[in-house]
Amino acid sequence: MNWREIISAKAVVDWLLTSGLRIGFIVIGALVLVRILRFLITKIQRFFDDDDPTTRSEREKRAETLTRTLAHFATIIVWFFAGMMILKELGVDIGPILAGAGIAGLAVGFGAQSLVKDFLSGIFIIIENEFRVGDVVKIADTAGLVEKITLRTTTLRDLEGKVHIVPNGEIAVVTNMTKEWSRFLIDVGVAYKEDVDYVMEVLGEVGEEMEKDETYGRLILEPLAILGVDSFGDSSVNIRVMFTTQPLQQWTVGREFRRRIKMAFDQKGIEIPFPHRTVYLGEGSPMDGRMSVELVEKREPSPDAVARRGEGPPTTRPRPRTKGTGEGEGD
Repeated sequence: MNWREIISAKAVVDWLLTSGLRIGFIVIGALVLVRILRFLITKIQRFFDDDDPTTRSEREKRAETLTRTLAHFATIIVWFFAGMMILKELGVDIGPILAGAGIAGLAVGFGAQSLVKDFLSGIFIIIENEFRVGDVVKIADTAGLVEKITLRTTTLRDLEGKVHIVPNGEIAVVTNMTKEWSRFLIDVGVAYKEDVDYVMEVLGEVGEEMEKDETYGRLILEPLAILGVDSFGDSSVNIRVMFTTQPLQQWTVGREFRRRIKMAFDQKGIEIPFPHRTVYLGEGSPMDGRMSVELVEKREPSPDAVARRGEGPPTTRPRPRTKGTGEGEGD
């Protein structure tokens, strides 16, 4: 080994013991700091949790949305500063890089207006509390449970399990079906022959039973509201009723309410109409009190049948001759 190799090996060792060691400490410190920040953010989120694991309050949804966004943003900031410190240890002048990054960011901002629009829309969605993680919303023609909100996108999962990622800049109209409280609305159809006052009385009894139920009573915020006869259908009188429920619980309450309505109507003899179809075959001659259509097939009589009737077989008579001039006369 010559002196150049010795000097080169010594320089590598010196660098590893100085700058290399500091770079290792920077990476480890960034990892530890990210873990600590995520732990603290999780503790803050749990501070807003209540004792009921089956329902999620508005405070819980708000806290989860903010803490997830804060954790994502904090991770980006920590690794950005760690990267700048590593570049400095490598001997790179970060001053021009920061200045160039500012200019490049300005140029990218003009060129990527849609990306900037997504970030600004995400900031306003979080600040204005339009919807939160855990809400069921409808954005344009897509509806689902909000699983994740970042500064750029919103992630929805529908009932079939499909995940929809929507850029925040494309969100124009949002329908939030679970903010603060939810509502279950249904039109109950009964036959025209039924007494609607009696039917509404039965519906009120079903609602009271659900309010006293241990499982479903705590999901209902207000008693059953019977709005009255809402419309006259083709075969039914429609009575509109509604429940005000905990957020996200309107479908659970609605399914149970429908089940109890069916059971109560069957016990009380109240008819739930369903479509009927009448088939008209046209007029015919009555037979035994019923209308029948007789199909008659016309056939030529067979020779045997003609013989039995005494008509005899058909005869073939010779064609009479006619007099005239020409060939063949007298033959």
